[in-house]
Amino acid sequence: MLGGMFALISIGLTLIWGVMKIINFAHGEFLMLGLYIAYFLVANVGFPPYLTIFITVPAVALIGIFIFKVTINPILKDPVMNLIMLTLGLSLILQNLALVAFKADVLSVRTAWTKRVIDVGGVVISVSQVICLIGAILTTLGIWWFLKSTDVGRAVRAAAQNPAAATLMGIDVPKIYLLAFGLGSATLGLAASLMIPFYYTSPTVGLFLGLIAFIVVVLGGMGNLFGCFLGGLIMGLAESLGAAIFPGSLSRVFSFGIFVLFLIFRPQGVLSRRQA
Repeated sequence: MLGGMFALISIGLTLIWGVMKIINFAHGEFLMLGLYIAYFLVANVGFPPYLTIFITVPAVALIGIFIFKVTINPILKDPVMNLIMLTLGLSLILQNLALVAFKADVLSVRTAWTKRVIDVGGVVISVSQVICLIGAILTTLGIWWFLKSTDVGRAVRAAAQNPAAATLMGIDVPKIYLLAFGLGSATLGLAASLMIPFYYTSPTVGLFLGLIAFIVVVLGGMGNLFGCFLGGLIMGLAESLGAAIFPGSLSRVFSFGIFVLFLIFRPQGVLSRRQA
């Protein structure tokens, strides 16, 4: 079931790459902010965890849009190394702001959803993780439908394929980029609300989850939505198998080893961009 979570946190990253060809290394920190928002709504306000979606999704989307307009958009045409350094800097800034505001404590909530499980042939499965998997499936299908079947979605695809030609056709490419970044950030707000019943938050939680999201995007094929979903499932399965076979931190070595093997034998990812 970890695969559903890994896929869900990676969808926004592959969307942003597919449209703008940039990797947001602050992606995990946006998720961290969403987890903090969801945590405080549940722990301090008493919100049911899944109703926090109505706040976390727009909140993280607005944070993403603001950061994009103020920091990323002005240097979007600069060399790619500038964008990498900028997003890495944003990652460090957001981590340290969270550390100052919330201290280094690891925070989690226990709700009725936390304890609910399904017994399938002797295998106990967390209901909240099943919901997260369903959320990943619906989000993948929803964004795919949006890109394929709506006028705005077709404009996004045109801007992704050829920004200059899209501009000549009357498409406002900067607005499309803003929309894509906001939508990618919004998926992290959704992920935060679906994860909060069984996961935790801390100032550094985005480090690991951001790395996982990057690995999943590469595994699936950069910019491929369905590949991203499959990459999440592969990474989740590798994590679970590693935890069952190897003790302690060696389990993570196993899952990262699977990633390295994919880089060697299938560097274009499970589904290449051409198959999208």
